[in-house]
Amino acid sequence: MGMKLMVTLAAFVFSTGLAWSAEEPVKREPSPAQKAQQEKMKTCNAEAKEKELKGDERKKFMSECLKGSTKAS
Repeated sequence: MGMKLMVTLAAFVFSTGLAWSAEEPVKREPSPAQKAQQEKMKTCNAEAKEKELKGDERKKFMSECLKGSTKAS
């Protein structure tokens, strides 16, 4: 009887642990600063695409654009 109880408890603990690990993480709303950065990224990406920039040229443009060194059109 004792062994049966231990096996049952072990199965319960194991199955409960799997259920807890399957839960989705809590998704948080971005902060105002994060939202502003996301918008800046969208604008800079759109401008880089419009200018058909590639490779190192695009990296340099994106860096400057995200720092605010260039004006987005």
